[in-house]
Amino acid sequence: MLPSQPLLHAAVFALTVLQALASDTFIAAVYEHAVILPDATGQPVSPDDALALMNKNMDVLEGAIKEAAQQGAHIIVTPEDGIYGWRFTRETIYPYLEDIPDPSVNWIPCTDPTRFAPAPVQERLSCMARNNSIYVVANIGDKKPCNSSDPGCPSDGRYQYNTDVVFDSEGKLVARYHKYNLFMSETQFNYPKEPEAITFETPFGKFGIFTCFDILFREPAVVLVSELQVDTVLFPTAWMNVLPFLTAVEFHSAWAMGMGVNFLAANTHYTSMSMTGSGIYAPDGARRYYYNMKTEDGHLLIAELASHPRLSPASPPAVNWSSYALRVKRFSPNVRDFRGLVFHDWFTFTELIQPEGNLTICQKDLCCHLSYKMAGKREDEVYVLGVFDGLHVVEGQYYLQICTLLKCQSTDLNTCGQPVETAQTKFEMFSLSGTFGTNYVFPEVLYSGVQLAPGEFEILNDGRLISKTRPTKPIITVTLFGRWYEKD
Repeated sequence: MLPSQPLLHAAVFALTVLQALASDTFIAAVYEHAVILPDATGQPVSPDDALALMNKNMDVLEGAIKEAAQQGAHIIVTPEDGIYGWRFTRETIYPYLEDIPDPSVNWIPCTDPTRFAPAPVQERLSCMARNNSIYVVANIGDKKPCNSSDPGCPSDGRYQYNTDVVFDSEGKLVARYHKYNLFMSETQFNYPKEPEAITFETPFGKFGIFTCFDILFREPAVVLVSELQVDTVLFPTAWMNVLPFLTAVEFHSAWAMGMGVNFLAANTHYTSMSMTGSGIYAPDGARRYYYNMKTEDGHLLIAELASHPRLSPASPPAVNWSSYALRVKRFSPNVRDFRGLVFHDWFTFTELIQPEGNLTICQKDLCCHLSYKMAGKREDEVYVLGVFDGLHVVEGQYYLQICTLLKCQSTDLNTCGQPVETAQTKFEMFSLSGTFGTNYVFPEVLYSGVQLAPGEFEILNDGRLISKTRPTKPIITVTLFGRWYEKD
């Protein structure tokens, strides 16, 4: 006699748990999704039309989830806005929202879909997780009624939240996170009253979750890692790339290294808004990543990670980011220093005139030191050493300290700091450091063609970012991106 479906599922689930418990590693997946967008309209569509659009996207996501599970993945992350897109006002997004309960209710929507208000999206996501014995992470919209006794209640009588949900391999809702740091265009959503620090335990480590713009702020990002000690961060995002420092793959990889955690970043794919760049990152570098501005295809990434990276022998040691730079004797002032704009911030730059040398440049309390040797100085490419120490005030306010070696867009120094994607110059060596006032420094090395450099550079305990390969591949930028949360 063949086993019944419930018994078969229980057996598969038990085997999955035992396999995870027996290993110090797990298989992670992220899916970069080319979202099917709704038609632009000033009027709300019907709930049926909204669900039809969401089902089209979930059809694609379900295919990726099945493939990931077949390849042994324990968890898959899908993007922010991956189920309905972003072309909304507060009114037009409403038909796409569901009431998402607190996970403490112990609910499996797949087996008990009518327990709460109609929730077809949660039901389907739960079934995807349950039927494939995999944790599923998705981004949807939550609606919560409120009344006039609540002084913060919107005039339409409801709160609307940009929300991440996590279903475990049985289909149970185990995490719900309301995005706290909304991007300036997210007027369809409300800010939660308080930041949420959401964690959950699995057989393969402790996980935390937040969304896109949250990564640049202390709450919840730093709280999850530094105070709650998660092993892995889940990161649905709709990230618009901004060279030279905030391209998705370079910054997300750097953040994982700087914070010492695994980082699973799933981006939407929409090249007309520069949205691409997903990855599976470990503290010692990228395991898999994807950046593609040429086609409109989705892409699945799968890689193995340490369940508890802080306990791994490969876990990088603690870094004193200012130790070396504070001991360096400052060289003579650079007579050719000049100012340049990088993503609305005024940097101080000095040109690398010689094919090798030592340079220092300062702004306010931050001094950046560079030792370098080019493999061959080209007359058609200009590089500069730059420094920024100040408050960034566009699309949000946050305090930065940045040291960077970067290629200018052309030989005209006025183009230094503008986006560049290709380069020809290789370096025999580089060593970059700075007198940082923050311990939150994220190391970035970006090669020509927006390619990462996993395993090709090293962070020394004294705060130096140094090259390991000789020569390097052609360089776009080498950066120490400091985030001074306490000064915001």
